[in-house]
Amino acid sequence: MDTSTLPKAAELATRAARNPRWQPDAALPLHSEIFAPATQGVGVGAALAFARQALKGGEVSALEERSVLWVQDARAIKLGGRPYRAGLPENLRHRLIHVAAKTPEDALFAMEEGLRCRDLAVVVGEVAGNPRALDFTASRRLTLTAEKHGVPLLLVRLEAEADLSSARMRWRLTSAPSAPPRWNVAAPGRPAWHAELFRARAHPPGEWILRDEPERLAAERAPETASETATPDHGDLVRGPGARSLAAL
Repeated sequence: MDTSTLPKAAELATRAARNPRWQPDAALPLHSEIFAPATQGVGVGAALAFARQALKGGEVSALEERSVLWVQDARAIKLGGRPYRAGLPENLRHRLIHVAAKTPEDALFAMEEGLRCRDLAVVVGEVAGNPRALDFTASRRLTLTAEKHGVPLLLVRLEAEADLSSARMRWRLTSAPSAPPRWNVAAPGRPAWHAELFRARAHPPGEWILRDEPERLAAERAPETASETATPDHGDLVRGPGARSLAAL
């Protein structure tokens, strides 16, 4: 359709119809990236929340009992800690496969091999910084492999700059204040994140406050001051040396 002759408002409406705003129940792209600080435990927490939300959908409901592959390179483990099974969502604890890779190259190899396995529900990767191995060519290989075999990849980039990538959706996340618990106001609240969607094929950019509710991923448009609000850590999904989980999800 040629929109060159349409009024500006009509052209904008046409673009909006083609690219609706992201919603939590939107289809999960087969390759997403999440940029997050290593000190807050938000990256993989949000990745698992995205995955759980997507796996409830009709198109991938058959994957709900398949295993989840979680790959970390050595620096990601040092910065954020290893998975703490008791702190994971209950329906994921028994089907987690963890791979501790020594180098980014090893981590990328493990992720790509995981994407070739149709018995996996999703692959979650954690790579720290901007290693030379994770260039555009490597990113493109991951995208093509995920799309060929139909296994979603959620790649968490810890303490990294947004470089060239073929990922279909790219987020920047930081922690946000938790909502008060319903029954015990002294208890830790459920994780919440300030999420900026800065690149997506099917949606315009935007910012949300995401909350990991028991049955769903909830989202509300972020206020302008959200990025200036002091945010607590939610580190219960990982446990570093000598650390303790505050609460199990």
